[in-house]
Amino acid sequence: MKYYLIAGEASGDLHGSNLMKALLEEDSDADIRFWGGDLMQAVGGTLVTHYKERSFMGFAEVILNLRTILGFIKFCKSDIEKFQPDVIIFIDNSGFNLRIAKWAKQKNFNTHYYISPQVWASRAGRVEKIKQNVDEMYVILPFEKEFYKKYNYDVHFVGHPLIDAVANRPKVSEQRFKENYQLSNKPIIALLPGSRKQEITKMLGVMLSLVNEFKDYQFVIAGAPSQDYEFYQGFIKQNNVKFVDNRTYDLLSLSTAALVTSGTATLETALFKVPQVVCYKANAISYQIAKRIITLKFISLVNLIMDREVVTELIQGDLNKNRLRKELIAILDTKKREQLFLDYYELEKKLGGRGASEQTAKLIVSKISNYKT
Repeated sequence: MKYYLIAGEASGDLHGSNLMKALLEEDSDADIRFWGGDLMQAVGGTLVTHYKERSFMGFAEVILNLRTILGFIKFCKSDIEKFQPDVIIFIDNSGFNLRIAKWAKQKNFNTHYYISPQVWASRAGRVEKIKQNVDEMYVILPFEKEFYKKYNYDVHFVGHPLIDAVANRPKVSEQRFKENYQLSNKPIIALLPGSRKQEITKMLGVMLSLVNEFKDYQFVIAGAPSQDYEFYQGFIKQNNVKFVDNRTYDLLSLSTAALVTSGTATLETALFKVPQVVCYKANAISYQIAKRIITLKFISLVNLIMDREVVTELIQGDLNKNRLRKELIAILDTKKREQLFLDYYELEKKLGGRGASEQTAKLIVSKISNYKT
């Protein structure tokens, strides 16, 4: 069968690659065409466009790049019509994917969505449109099934794919890793400033402002696959800072603490049992718009899933050198760390165990096979 997948950023590329592997296990004749990144490309199939080409963050940035985005939407529709897939699988990336889903449903394509748009965070009224345009929804957060149930939309909870991604990663040799990146034996504080240029620019400078005050530790930047080392070089002024390119999981596995930009990385950090401070600072206009439409108590996935504050969130004005220093000192304290470890184990239980990609692939192949017969 023919599968058309659309993922829009690094996390979507990761989950998309694992889903593709599982689809190929279920359907050895699978013909896969996709929008994604390096990880999906490594699995096989045909890459249409890389997510690096369309990485826009925040309301203001989307408006400024609207013409480019509309061009991608037009091209995507044309490419789907030429390919004529048996199913289109949308992976997160709601701003782009929901527009394609509406069109695709009108064209009578089978539409499946893996990793729900965060309609529980804002504009819940979009659920009715999703119901109209998405045949099957596969959700990865435990509270999402109940959320959709309130709207009479029966979705599939498949567990969180990060459980598998973390569990199945190749083990790293600490000595070799440190030698390769010229790291010392000091405890590591990992810096995860995000994957997009806009968020890295806003986050990394504040994170690095602490370096000279924690001389017993070494700070290591986790470089995103979407950015070149030259971009990060402009931020690095201190000697006690190292850079690791596209090896975030290996870095987290060896880290004592982390400063993390809000997003999927907060959950990844928790699954590696690394105490963290969550950071978020957006374009001022984007933040003011978001503040008015987002109804959540928290911004990090860790706190949202646990429905209480497990990790500290420093948002907008609260993300400053003094507050960040105070919170970093707190997560280096033994008592605080012990509590975080207990909370992280509880979080992992809530996420539903292993096998998200395999379960999703089985459901997709089964559903599409039934459509064809």
